[in-house]
Amino acid sequence: MEKQIKLFLEFLENDKKLSANTLQSYRRDIVQFQEYLDNQRLVYSKVSQQEIKDYINYLSKIGKKTSTISRNLASIRSFYQFELRTKKVKRDPTDGMQSPKIEKKAPSILSSEEVELLLEQPSNVDLKGIRDKAMLEFAYATGMRVTEIISLNLNDVNFENAYVTCSSGMKKRNIPLGNISLKALSEYVKNARPIMIKNENEKALFVNVNGKRLTRQGFWKIIKYYKEQANISKDITPHVLRHSFATHLLQNGADLKSIQVMLGHSDISSTQVYMKFQDDSLKNIYNKAHPRA
Repeated sequence: MEKQIKLFLEFLENDKKLSANTLQSYRRDIVQFQEYLDNQRLVYSKVSQQEIKDYINYLSKIGKKTSTISRNLASIRSFYQFELRTKKVKRDPTDGMQSPKIEKKAPSILSSEEVELLLEQPSNVDLKGIRDKAMLEFAYATGMRVTEIISLNLNDVNFENAYVTCSSGMKKRNIPLGNISLKALSEYVKNARPIMIKNENEKALFVNVNGKRLTRQGFWKIIKYYKEQANISKDITPHVLRHSFATHLLQNGADLKSIQVMLGHSDISSTQVYMKFQDDSLKNIYNKAHPRA
């Protein structure tokens, strides 16, 4: 099975062009499934649907979240579909199996006042402060995922027309940059980044103190530091800034389709979760303005 897993992952990387993080998730899920089969003395090519269900129940018993179990089943299904296409198995044992129902929870968000407080924390007196100010403003201004932000190169930003081009897998999207974010980013690129980089060939937009591309862990630590400086009790992650970006746009009149495009959601249902944060003022506007309200 090890050889087939290797071929499957190569297919996902080379043909499907999946990101490194997504590939890692597939690898983790399939290897965990393989270990379970080995422990049960089962052969992957002869596994029955009931044995797949037993594995799903096993994941539940050891405390895996419903979302994790659903992702595991999706990974296993993709693996068997690949095996079926390459004629390594005669049937897909996951065929007809339904994923556990996942209740979509309302994402954690910051209020406008909390965002303002957080973004005020970085000081512009040193290189790190200039970078951190630009980075936090950028994260809130664009709503981009942390992986997308740290993957950006300098030439992905169009300063003249005030937008950034985000590439995620095979897809690209242009996201506008507001005046405050653009100003902070311009100052960083002009006055801080040239001093921070050690190699003139460095392409990364955001770099660490060693002049190399910033990591996910580095980004998280920076946000955690300024959260504590701001004395905000809520847990703040890069994704909380993304949720706050979408929610505040919606509350201030942006349409759901535009927010979907900016967030890079392939399905509008992923964006609709922010409707839970619609405030009473918008409902009042609707009630006053709509002829059949």
